[in-house]
Amino acid sequence: MAEKNHNKVDIFDVARRSGVSISTVSRSFNHPEQVKPATRKKIDRAVRDLGYIRNRAAQTMHGIRSGTIGLVVPTIDHTIFAELIHSFSQSVEEQGFLILVASHGYDLEKEYAVVRKFLEHRVDGVALIGQDHSEATYQLLESNGTPAVSMWNYDPASRLSCVGSDNALAGQLAAQCLLDHGHRDIAMLFPPRSDNDRARGRYDGAMRTLQAAGVHPEGDMLAESLYSLREAREAIAGVLRRPSRPTALLCGNDVLAAGALWQAQDEGLRVPDDLSIVGIGDFKGSGEMSPALTTVHLPAREIGFLSGQQMVAIIAGSASQTIRIDCAIRLNVRQTCRRI
Repeated sequence: MAEKNHNKVDIFDVARRSGVSISTVSRSFNHPEQVKPATRKKIDRAVRDLGYIRNRAAQTMHGIRSGTIGLVVPTIDHTIFAELIHSFSQSVEEQGFLILVASHGYDLEKEYAVVRKFLEHRVDGVALIGQDHSEATYQLLESNGTPAVSMWNYDPASRLSCVGSDNALAGQLAAQCLLDHGHRDIAMLFPPRSDNDRARGRYDGAMRTLQAAGVHPEGDMLAESLYSLREAREAIAGVLRRPSRPTALLCGNDVLAAGALWQAQDEGLRVPDDLSIVGIGDFKGSGEMSPALTTVHLPAREIGFLSGQQMVAIIAGSASQTIRIDCAIRLNVRQTCRRI
């Protein structure tokens, strides 16, 4: 509990209470990665005990770090990015940074406005999702020299530093799983692909793999839905009621796969006996569904944690501005896919 003190607490009081120099306290605030964790803990305890509040507005005016990183995600409505946000936050907090989170609802113009607002608040860096961003956003970050990292989709030619996975490979693995299990009547359920490079990569990878095997989903065998359980159910209902119903369904995301699974069960279909389903993501809970979902595992926690580490390294000037890390993915075959 902070001490009651009618006199204004300053940095000198924090230094005395924590038993370190004023410069160490200042360095802990402005360059936390340069201070040992044990020392930062002592300083944090003194700050709490004394109720000390830093004047960040004055500091940022003089070019001193704000200690914050802006993270912009498409949505926080579902668990899609929850693991990523959590691990990214943990990673940067270990180095003394705090994240500010905002969403743009898959609207790149809104994303630009959010990034601009973050920069007005003098964040030390910005983390974005994927490679699809407006030219205005790229130019804003570049003209201000703001450290930036894109997460989730690996691209060796990424304009920003990136940490992610190969989404085209994820689509390929999902499609190959169904082909290896003998399926040829395959339907696909994907989100809209404009302004969403993750969905586009998975779709292209899956379609190339299917077509190479002589499988050509088209017409009403291609359904589209937003990342919504209700909309996924509505989008796939017509496919499941076709006289020549597919034997398998490839979903571009586990949220869509969950909606499709529940709709199939409501239609009286048995999964996987009547319909095999494969998703992409392997988010928390996918393995606990009934039946457990066969899906391509994307290492959300690893991507988030490594992105946080790289972001801090770029801010501290100890890493290149063009970091690119490809995180491995794998297929998890569970109960929703059977051989025919």
